[in-house]
Amino acid sequence: MPVWVRISEIAHYVGEEVELRGWIMDKRSSGKVRFLLVRDGSGFLQAVLAKPDAPDELFERYDALTQETAVVMRGRVRPDVRAPGGYELAIRDFVIVHRAEPYPITPKAHGVEFLMDHRHLWIRSRRQSAILRIRDEVLRAAEAFLRAEGYVRFDAPILTPASVEGTTTLFEVDYFGEKAYLTQSGQLYAEAGAMALGRVYTLGPTFRAEKSKTRRHLTEFWMLEPEAAYLDLDGCMELAEGLVCAIVQAVLQNRERELKTLGRDLGPLGNVRPPFPRIPYDEAVRIVNASGLMMRWGEDFGADEETVLSQRFDRPVFVHRYPTACKAFYMEPDPQRPEVVLNFDLLAPEGYGEIIGGGQRIHDLDLLERRLAEHGLPQRTYAWYLDLRRYGSVPHAGFGLGVERTVAWICGLDHVRETIPFPRLLYRLWP
Repeated sequence: MPVWVRISEIAHYVGEEVELRGWIMDKRSSGKVRFLLVRDGSGFLQAVLAKPDAPDELFERYDALTQETAVVMRGRVRPDVRAPGGYELAIRDFVIVHRAEPYPITPKAHGVEFLMDHRHLWIRSRRQSAILRIRDEVLRAAEAFLRAEGYVRFDAPILTPASVEGTTTLFEVDYFGEKAYLTQSGQLYAEAGAMALGRVYTLGPTFRAEKSKTRRHLTEFWMLEPEAAYLDLDGCMELAEGLVCAIVQAVLQNRERELKTLGRDLGPLGNVRPPFPRIPYDEAVRIVNASGLMMRWGEDFGADEETVLSQRFDRPVFVHRYPTACKAFYMEPDPQRPEVVLNFDLLAPEGYGEIIGGGQRIHDLDLLERRLAEHGLPQRTYAWYLDLRRYGSVPHAGFGLGVERTVAWICGLDHVRETIPFPRLLYRLWP
């Protein structure tokens, strides 16, 4: 009985009889030879139906095959430099598990809205498969890096009683008669984790009710958020730099085939090595204004300004010490310049903009209480968060990495909607 193997393992079985279980992506004929492109979730393989390997009845069965028909095939693996992946299967037998109905996604060009309506099927394509495998590699590499640095996974709740990034972008839900919100970030809970475990990270979905239709925004996206006790701004930037380098190197090492499927130029990714440039907010404003885009000191950067800054460098760039007025209530002021905070954004090159934001958190109770009042936030709701400053408060810092933006940059994509299996956009809640 042939052993069942996955296409990703096929190179180890050259010359052997194997069994494949998968789906038909395409078929074509050339004279008396029949070619099938098969996928099994782990990869894609060319299968060949030809005499004398296959009996006549298999050629008749071939005619019944439709795109996405599920099949079990048996045959011998052989090398072929012309075939996708360099190997092919000489079919000896196959059975149809399920004959698919006419497939709605055909080889012709389809519009984005049509493809998004059929996202549950579109993810089967070679391109989407490549993107989702790269996403998996990004998350795997990120967690491996943080664990090697002594960080413990710490899961934060999705339903919360308070905002993290301001009250204007909250999704409100009824929680048994009380107001609750879908989380904007796991940060506040990660700070509690850092006081208990020293170094932690959260990973999960976050939500922003932003009525934005830009290529960089989703209403539901995933964030990886490390937080550590006794970590300062410089240490936080060093951690972010190491994390991003580890992610990019892992993708280049383990997912080069997927990057090539996407047509990604690998040159810019090869430049992602330390040290990353570090420029203060003041200098960044001067660079933006010198480009012809006018912004006032105290404003936050938008997509256009981030693009100007990131295009000046061949690797990610840190912009640090933003004005206090344009950042969240929990940011620690710079003791030398209280009008700015000890924070940073990390901008990806090639115009992709911010992929990480973070910095030091306020650890003084009185100052944090004043900041809550200045932002009009109720202390009762944040009572537990204030407790962290009452019982053994220490300087601490962390950041959030946006998974979808990072994947979009690494893959060289025009829009973040392809970086997550089922994107949630301003006008899209289905499928």
